[in-house]
Amino acid sequence: MTGPARRPTRRTALRAALGTACAGLLAGAATADAPDPDRGPQGVLRVATGESDGFYAAFGRLLADEVTAAYPRLSCEVINSEGSVANVRLLQARRADVALALSDIAWAAYGGTAPFGHRVPLRAIGRVYENYVQLAVRSASRIHSVADLAGRTVSLGAAASGGAVLGDRLLRAAGLTPGTDVTVRHLLMPQAGHAMRAGSIDALLVAGGVPLPVLAGLDTGPGIRLLPLSGLLPRLRAGLGRAGSGLEAVTVPAGAYRKSPEVPTIGVANLLLCRPGLPAPVAAALTRVLVRRATRLVPAPALGTQFLDARSLISTGVVPLHPGAVAAYRELHG
Repeated sequence: MTGPARRPTRRTALRAALGTACAGLLAGAATADAPDPDRGPQGVLRVATGESDGFYAAFGRLLADEVTAAYPRLSCEVINSEGSVANVRLLQARRADVALALSDIAWAAYGGTAPFGHRVPLRAIGRVYENYVQLAVRSASRIHSVADLAGRTVSLGAAASGGAVLGDRLLRAAGLTPGTDVTVRHLLMPQAGHAMRAGSIDALLVAGGVPLPVLAGLDTGPGIRLLPLSGLLPRLRAGLGRAGSGLEAVTVPAGAYRKSPEVPTIGVANLLLCRPGLPAPVAAALTRVLVRRATRLVPAPALGTQFLDARSLISTGVVPLHPGAVAAYRELHG
């Protein structure tokens, strides 16, 4: 933010926001979740997340732990994947019960638009946290904008990730044609980190929390710099239609990576999704965990910039809430 005085944001005031929001939601609840083997759903819940060293996986592991702590008869299996697109497909194939996905990918799947060829029946448990799109170059690089990537090589992330889809659209919004003007590679985060150090790629795009381990590791050598992205938002939104409303301007805070300044970039919400047929008691149990255990569901390295805001959990856009989640929100909030 700019101006004479810096105001706290919902990301930098994470704990205060969570405390206030959760207190309001809990006003109508008689008791908090406590382990009780004689109540609650039972079985195995498969949670599709993302790459093993990414924010999706970290959040998924925390969610699994808290679900089992609150409902001991409901055990969780965390499934690592390439990301949002892969997770929607896992839900569709009934190989996962709940999954994380960027909101623009979830909305595209629900509406049957690219990268999906037909509508995917989905329901949402809630909107959980903000994803930061981060496009990094080496600190000594002469690349200062997305347009400067012409003639360069960039990794956009795993092929079935939401970041790869958004990265492709970012390049096009900057007037570049992937594969023609820019050489595109789809590398997992560890591979992208090695390629950046070796100089075989000029930039890498990742979407997740701040700081991300792969970028923090590169920051110590060879050193990185983030490109500003928020200026491309109007073109991105115009090309995405309704799904573009899920994108917003956000700021990577100063010092997130050593001495880096504030960088205006793009944020996109993450949704916790499920199939319409998920049993209502399971959907309700997940919802109660998201609300009542919100402060335990933010991975520690990202506490300064990420949030799980109990006030915005129901803001899932075009993807409707699961009836079990709706019932739980009404139970908790009236």
